[in-house]
Amino acid sequence: MTTVRERAKVGKYDQGSISKRIEAFFLDNVGKIASRAQIQEVARDPKTREEPENWHQRLSELRTDSGYTILSNRDDRQLKVGEYLLVSAKKRAGAGKRVTCSKSTWKLVLERAKNACEWNEAGVFCHLEQGAIDPVGGGTVKLTADHKTPHSVKAAVNPDDPKQWQALCGRHQVVKKNFWDSSTGKLNVYAIMQAASLADKKLVYKFLKDFFDK
Repeated sequence: MTTVRERAKVGKYDQGSISKRIEAFFLDNVGKIASRAQIQEVARDPKTREEPENWHQRLSELRTDSGYTILSNRDDRQLKVGEYLLVSAKKRAGAGKRVTCSKSTWKLVLERAKNACEWNEAGVFCHLEQGAIDPVGGGTVKLTADHKTPHSVKAAVNPDDPKQWQALCGRHQVVKKNFWDSSTGKLNVYAIMQAASLADKKLVYKFLKDFFDK
């Protein structure tokens, strides 16, 4: 039986950070379906009305760092692509605090990267420069500091070691999430399965069971 859920409504949010504005929006709409367009609207700077490139990264941090259970289409098939739902205002216990890159380290990382995205997939680099227009995702490229090793694998990253950080454009921050370890070039299979839907988990379970039974 399909549960009929209410749709989220956007109020006025003038908190000083993108994360705080998105958090307030979800807390005002617990158990209600929020759309990508609504989150983008909430993330806008309340004074300039400029839409930030990294709103999706802030949303990811509310899940991983703050411990909020925010579902997407991957988690709940009743949700459409681009829809999200905060299950409860209660935070999960033990949510890790994300380490941020120091200003001096970020300066060295940008110099090394030549102010361009360092995403490397099978030897193919992104190289989109800060301020350029992303030909795939659209919008202006804003580079942000990323842990080479995912936060879910190693939270204790040294904020003063440029070798542990890389510059990524907004699109590749989303692609990576916690699923790719840039320091080793390996997929974080455990994190991928945690984020997979129940149906996909069952398929993988059957595959592994058949594999080991043989």
